[in-house]
Amino acid sequence: MRYLNDLREGDRINGIYLCKQKTSAMTKNGKPYENVTLQDKTMSLDGKIWDPNSNGIDEFDALDYIDINGEVTSFAGTLQINIRRARKAQPGEYDPADYLPVSENSTETMLGFLREEISTIRNPYLQKLLSAFFTEDAGFIKSFSEHSAAKSVHHSFIGGLLEHTSSVTRLCEYLAGAYPVLNRDLLITAAMLHDIGKVKELSSFPLNDYTDSGQLLGHIVIGAQMVHDKIRTIEGFPETLENILIHCILSHHGELEFGSPKKPALAEAFALNLADNTDAKMETITEIMAADKSKKDWIGFNRLFESNLRKTGDI
Repeated sequence: MRYLNDLREGDRINGIYLCKQKTSAMTKNGKPYENVTLQDKTMSLDGKIWDPNSNGIDEFDALDYIDINGEVTSFAGTLQINIRRARKAQPGEYDPADYLPVSENSTETMLGFLREEISTIRNPYLQKLLSAFFTEDAGFIKSFSEHSAAKSVHHSFIGGLLEHTSSVTRLCEYLAGAYPVLNRDLLITAAMLHDIGKVKELSSFPLNDYTDSGQLLGHIVIGAQMVHDKIRTIEGFPETLENILIHCILSHHGELEFGSPKKPALAEAFALNLADNTDAKMETITEIMAADKSKKDWIGFNRLFESNLRKTGDI
């Protein structure tokens, strides 16, 4: 098959792709059309069916695998596919592994790193809390290992949440060693737990979309609730320690307008916000650079970074 990240404007496309989303819409002239999001393991790409009632368009739904024929066009600087023909593919015509994006890092290696970190935590209550999640709760471990860290933007692939958490923990490990003001046990614990709410905020693949809980509460509040509930199973867990840890989780986006219920008030909370933001932005720009297959140095304006991005190239 030809992967989506290999497509260029003007290409003809014939192949089977996962229909991640499908919605009906209307042009300004009152003509019906359909928006389709196609996905393989390399990326997602928007598609348009401008004549959904034509003979070449068969019935299919979101999360079906569809065999399409069309051409690649560009709208507002973004590639999209004009779909001329489409049919629902049958089992045996495709391999699901070709359509679900997966972390390039080993799940076992990443989990092993986090468990090594747990063994270095000296505070007995924080160590018990981390062990309760990452070594004793098989259901949580499976979900955490398979989830993405976002619907889009960064780490939106199977294992993305585990990869992001590992990276943030490594950054916090550096910060704790560089700045004596930081309590290492608290910071590492907060780093490992800061995004656990995403296992309930987002559904599993192939949908990878917001759940009702995710829409109503968000992963920050959900994560704080999960930590509180797990702490209730640890006898004698100090109330002040719980409040301090949950504060780090609640404030890890840094600003109220970015979704944090609280702004950081602790050195560890500031450090966690910096580490989280650093990894999210560096992964985002890594994915942008990897997705651009042109030979041009300048990629173009990116709304997330509010900047015209350039590849470093050979210097």
